Amino acid sequence: MNLDTGEAVGLPFPRKSLFLSGRRAIPVHKYPRKPLNRVNFVFSKPMNVRIAPGWKQRLNDEFNKEYFRALTEFVRKEYATCTVYPPGREIFSAFDHCDFDQVRVVIIGQDPYHGPGQANGLCFSVRDGIPIPRSLANIFTEINRDLGKPIPKSGDLTRWARQGVLLLNATLTVRASSPGSHQNRGWEEFTDQVIRVISEEKENIVFLLWGAYAQRKGNLIDRNKHCVLTAPHPSPFSADRGFFGCRHFSKTNEYLRRKGLPEIDW
Repeated sequence: MNLDTGEAVGLPFPRKSLFLSGRRAIPVHKYPRKPLNRVNFVFSKPMNVRIAPGWKQRLNDEFNKEYFRALTEFVRKEYATCTVYPPGREIFSAFDHCDFDQVRVVIIGQDPYHGPGQANGLCFSVRDGIPIPRSLANIFTEINRDLGKPIPKSGDLTRWARQGVLLLNATLTVRASSPGSHQNRGWEEFTDQVIRVISEEKENIVFLLWGAYAQRKGNLIDRNKHCVLTAPHPSPFSADRGFFGCRHFSKTNEYLRRKGLPEIDW
């Protein structure tokens, strides 16, 4: 269940809507008069998924598993028949903005925002110009209290991703106005593997697990190699029960500093 509510304006979709590429070219689409949410799938054997190269190298075997093929077919049909978020070309934005070698921090969300124009492929993040959801507003409030940084006007967290913060939703797509609608279709198996790969192949990563759903993913993390920080979810329903005052942002930077790694400019 997505714990945020609120309305946001719709945005036009970009000229290309890309998810999978194969042997034939993907057509280019012009801006529609009204927002559409379709994604073009082109299958090849082996399947070729457009994703940042570091991730592609480590996840390519996953893309050819039966569960991922079934997931792909389900998502393709959903985009063809329903309004689905984020736009197709942004499904893997978390990976494209933060390739494997760049990852220093992982924040785990549940599924994308399900309102018009909100989701941009990064957990907790919304497009520039979109009203800030309440969970994200609470995150900014905690950063302000923890680090004294002013609360930003934009909820676009791309600047975090470009510094090495992987903003990973457990489920990468969602049907409009239907939180959790794409759960238990295969995305969780895929993102579990992402977390395993990070835990096994990297070290000194900070994992921020907010809420029970994200914390269950903690079982996949080697805590002898990584720093795991837990707190209640920043939702307005639970932020007062321990998210406020958790100081995860200063603690993250303290850990990175001790390991001789660059801090995050939150």
